[in-house]
Amino acid sequence: MNQTTRNNRKIINDPVHGFINIQSGIIFNLIEHKYFQRLRRIKQLGLTDFVYPGACHTRFQHAIGAMYLMELAIDVLRSKGNIITNDEATAVSIAIMLHDIGHGPFSHALEHSLVSEINHEELSLILMKYLNDEFNGRLTLVIDIFLDKYHKHFLHQLVSSQLDMDRLDYLRRDSFYTGVIEGAVGSDRIIKMLNVVDDQLIVEEKGIYSIEKFLIARRLMYWQVYLHKTVISAEQLLVNILLRAKELAEKKVEIFASEPLKYFLCHKITKRDFMHSGNKQVRAIEYFAQLDDYDIITAIKSWAFHPDKTISLLCQFLINRKLFKIEMQYIPFKTGEIKHLYRKVGKLLNIDAENVKYFAGTDSISNFAYDPQDYNINILYKNGELADISEASDMLNTEVLSKTVRKFFIYFPKTLIR
Repeated sequence: MNQTTRNNRKIINDPVHGFINIQSGIIFNLIEHKYFQRLRRIKQLGLTDFVYPGACHTRFQHAIGAMYLMELAIDVLRSKGNIITNDEATAVSIAIMLHDIGHGPFSHALEHSLVSEINHEELSLILMKYLNDEFNGRLTLVIDIFLDKYHKHFLHQLVSSQLDMDRLDYLRRDSFYTGVIEGAVGSDRIIKMLNVVDDQLIVEEKGIYSIEKFLIARRLMYWQVYLHKTVISAEQLLVNILLRAKELAEKKVEIFASEPLKYFLCHKITKRDFMHSGNKQVRAIEYFAQLDDYDIITAIKSWAFHPDKTISLLCQFLINRKLFKIEMQYIPFKTGEIKHLYRKVGKLLNIDAENVKYFAGTDSISNFAYDPQDYNINILYKNGELADISEASDMLNTEVLSKTVRKFFIYFPKTLIR
């Protein structure tokens, strides 16, 4: 691949942020790379369009948007006297651009079914290391910032913290595409209020109301969008489909799949299979870099006609949006209640006891809007004093925002009468 600058300036017209200029040669070449282009074929919100039909935007769009906000933040911080070299500016922009490069198809579905012991953040880092080899070490500073090993720790906070450019983009973007206006945040206003004190990212006092709205918007978006019970239902169905497909493949049952998907179905893939070792690429990462939403959807359309009743029925449910019914509560469901549910579902669908688990079960979801222990959001008063947003705000109920809310749920076919 030619890694020299091919064009001095590229423009992307983004529906959320408007025109985005791409001027750095290495940034443009990374965007053109197959690892990054794969993000065009992975939806940002997985199956959320089953609830909000407009939510079909991609991780590619989000990554470009986050990079744009990073460049705005760099300009603002420089204007306030903070020293950020050109190399640092390029590196932190690349770090945010590549922060999601390790996401698998349909968001987190892959992490719960086809691979184990590894999450998308770890996969992002592994892919960055391969790219660093390919680009002759030019991503070393990027990786150091990503891992918070660089001496300017505020740069890492711009990439990963409770007020990073990732969150500022995805909340605004997901609000835009879902139509959930409660999630809209003033990302430009917040960025203009950023500064650095003692190597920590802070927010100037006049930005406190924007931060309050940001935290409330995040909480609302999680319960209205990301953890909406119908979204949970659709994702649970998809995970169960992939688990059944993997079970069949491991039993040597013939099952249609693209080559990348077949690799993950037929092998037990763990973190060790992805590990970076010099310039040598392992098969797992090569196949992962080809895997996207299209592989999964194409397979599911085929599996709907598979002779195995379990996977066939599951796939028909998803294709025709016959999703599981979800019931939630704040305490775990009793074991006896779950066993009774299994018996009823098995009888309803004429499914043997071994495979009922694919059609009914229990799990939990949890969320909190703010963690005072994790790169807390500090407010800078005009007298130079700093205070955590939980102390500075006279409006937020920080106990509520920082408390982990956990909900337990059961799922089962909608045709079942409980």
